[in-house]
Amino acid sequence: MAERRFMQHTDLASFAAALPGGRQLTGFERLAGGSKKGVYRLMLDDASSVVLYAWSAAENYWTDNSTDPRDPFAEASGLDLLEAASLALAEAGARAPALLLIDRSQSIYPADIAIVEDLRGGTLEAMISSDAGAAAAPLRTVGAMLNGMAKYRGPRLGKVAAAVAGSAPQDRNAEQIVLDQGLAHLVSVATKVPELGQARERIEGALRERHARVRSRDWYSLIHGELGADHVMLDSDGRPVIIDIEGVMFFDAEWEHEFTRMRFGRSYEALGIDVELDPERMALYELARSLSLVEGPLRILETDFPDRDFMRGIVTWHTGKVLRLTGTAT
Repeated sequence: MAERRFMQHTDLASFAAALPGGRQLTGFERLAGGSKKGVYRLMLDDASSVVLYAWSAAENYWTDNSTDPRDPFAEASGLDLLEAASLALAEAGARAPALLLIDRSQSIYPADIAIVEDLRGGTLEAMISSDAGAAAAPLRTVGAMLNGMAKYRGPRLGKVAAAVAGSAPQDRNAEQIVLDQGLAHLVSVATKVPELGQARERIEGALRERHARVRSRDWYSLIHGELGADHVMLDSDGRPVIIDIEGVMFFDAEWEHEFTRMRFGRSYEALGIDVELDPERMALYELARSLSLVEGPLRILETDFPDRDFMRGIVTWHTGKVLRLTGTAT
C-alpha cells in the first residue's frame, strides 16, 4: 500500500503560478470523494478558484484494479483518459469541466496534473433534494446530453482513448464482458458475504439465463458509466456539467441507463430520455451491476479508505438487491 502523501501549499502554489497569466495561491482545500486521484480546490489572488487533479499513487486507494486496456471496466484513472473523454463528450453535445492546464512533465510534482474549471453551484443531486422545481431545467439538459451520447456512435468498444486509437482490440461483445465480470464478481463476493455464498448457484444461473436472452448487436454508444445526479455539478448560472469523466467509454447505452435510472430514482423520468433501450440487456446489466457494487466496495474496505460506513452501506444495499433480483431473499 502506498504511503499517503497529500499535496501541500508549496506544491499547489507552483501549479497556480503555471496557469495562463500566472496566479498566486491564496488558499486551498482537499476535496472529499476522490478515491483514485487527489482533488484540490485552489483559491487564487483574483478571487477565482480552480480544481486540480493529481494522479498520484499515494492518493489512489484502488490498489488492485485491472489495467488491461482491452477491459472497458479497467482502471478509469489517468490524464489520457480525461482528455479523450472530454473531447468525445463535447462532440456528442455534453458538457464536461473545461480543461485549463495539463502537465505531464512531473517536474513540479511527481504525478500527472490537470487543472479544470471550478463548479461552485453544488450537485444536481442536492438541488433535486432541496428544490425539485428548480431542478427541472437542468434535468432536461442532462437528459438532452444523455440522448446525444446514446446516439453518438464509437468506432469500437472500450475506453474512448483506446477505442479511438485502435489500441485495444476486442474479442468479446458488451454483453459477454458484462457476464464475465458478473461471474468473476460473484466468485469474489461469495467468499465474503454469507448470504451470497449460500445463493451462489441460483445467482450464477440467473446471470446466465439473462445473458442468453440478449440478442447480439454490433454498435456502441458513448456512455459515462456511473452517471448519477451526484456526478452532475452546476456552474454559477445553474447549468449542468458532467464530472468524473475518466471512465467514459463506448459501450451499450443500457449499461448507462440501468445505473442512471437507479441513481436518479423518481427524477429519471424528468430527463426525457428518447432512446430505445433493450429490456433484456437492462435486466442482465441490473443484476451484474449490483454484484459489482458489492465487490468494489468490499475491495476498497480492505484499504485505509476513510468513509467506511458509506462503503458498508453500499455493500448491504446491493447484497439485498442481488437476492431480490434472483428470488433468493428471505
